Amino acid sequence: MTLFQLIQKPQQRGAELFASQLSEELKNIGHTVYLISLFEGDYDLPYSGPIIYLNRPLSTRWYDIKGWKMLASLIKLHRPDVVQCNAGDTLKWAVLSKTLFEWDSLIVARNASTVSSYITSHFIKKINSYLYSKTAAIFSVSEHSKNDLVALFPSTRNKTFVIPIGIATPLLQNVALRGSSSINLIHVGGFTFEKNHLGLLSIFEVFLKNQPTAVLHLLGDGPLRKEVEIKIAEKGLGKSVYLYGWVERPFDYIAKADVFVLPSIIEGLPAVILEAMYCKTPVVAYNVGGISEIVTPATGFLITKGDEIAFVEALHDLLLHNSKVIIGSAYELVQKKFSNSIIAVQFEKEYQNLKKRDVI
Repeated sequence: MTLFQLIQKPQQRGAELFASQLSEELKNIGHTVYLISLFEGDYDLPYSGPIIYLNRPLSTRWYDIKGWKMLASLIKLHRPDVVQCNAGDTLKWAVLSKTLFEWDSLIVARNASTVSSYITSHFIKKINSYLYSKTAAIFSVSEHSKNDLVALFPSTRNKTFVIPIGIATPLLQNVALRGSSSINLIHVGGFTFEKNHLGLLSIFEVFLKNQPTAVLHLLGDGPLRKEVEIKIAEKGLGKSVYLYGWVERPFDYIAKADVFVLPSIIEGLPAVILEAMYCKTPVVAYNVGGISEIVTPATGFLITKGDEIAFVEALHDLLLHNSKVIIGSAYELVQKKFSNSIIAVQFEKEYQNLKKRDVI
C-alpha cells in the first residue's frame, strides 16, 4: 500500500515522533510511506523515507486554501490508499482538502488523548463532529480514549478501534545525570498544563522532607517552563531540581533514574511510561486517561488523580521495598505488546480490513 502520514510540524513531541517511527516500521514491512509535515518546524524527524515539508504558516491554518490544494496535488500524484491524520490540525486539513479538491483516498484519524478535556464548547464540538464524520476509521490509543470519544461523538462507535502507542526499543547508552544523589526521580514531558509540573514540584517538596538528598530531573520544554523555573526558585528547590530541555535520547536518562514520575492530569496512553518500563525504571503515575491499562499493581504504582500525599507515600514505599518483580513484569509487557514493530502490524491489519470492506 501507499500511505500518507500527516503531522502538524517537525517537533520533538510524542505525536510527531510516533508518526515518524510508525512510518519507518511500515516502510520496513514493504509499504510506501510519505511523512508529510504541514507547518514550519526545525526538528530533524527520525524517518529514513521520503518526508515532504509543506512549510505552511501556522497563522493561516483556518483558511489556507493554497495549502489544502498543495496536499490535494500530492494525493493526486501519489494516490495513497490511506491518509492518516496524526494530532493537531491534520484531520481538519485532510477533510477540507478532500472536500474542496475531491480526491478519493481514505482518511483515518488517530485519537491519542482524552478529547472531552479539550472540546468544551458547542461550536468546537460541531466542527469536530463534522470532521470525524468524514473518516473511514479512528484509531484510539486506549480503551479509555475510545470510550471518551464515543461518548462525545456517538456516531464514531462502529468505526473506532484501539491500537495502542508503541515505542522504539534501542540499545541504551551511558549518560550522567546532573547533581549527586542516591535517589533520582525523573519526569519527561512538555511543559504544558496537562503534565502538571507545578503539582509535581509540590509532591517533590514533601518527598524531600524525608529524603533531603533526592534530586528531580525534568526533561522537556514548552510554554510553561518559565513559570516552573519561577516556582522552583520560590520553593528554594534550585539545588534539587535540574531542567535539561529536550534531549535526543530520553531513554538513556530514564534508565539512570530510580523512579519515573508522571502526575499528569490529562493523558491518552503516554509512550513515556512504556519507555520507563523498557528502561526497567519503576513508574508512579496518576490514574488518568488510559494509564491504568498499562500501570497495574503488577507493573507500577497508580495514584488517584490529585492525591499528592498518596503519591509521596508510593515513592517512599517503592524505595523501601524490592521492586524487581514489578520491574520485570513491566519490561515483559512492553516487549510482548508495545514495541513499534508489533504496533505497525496492527495498523497494517486495520488498513487491510478497510480494503476488504471495499471502503477504499
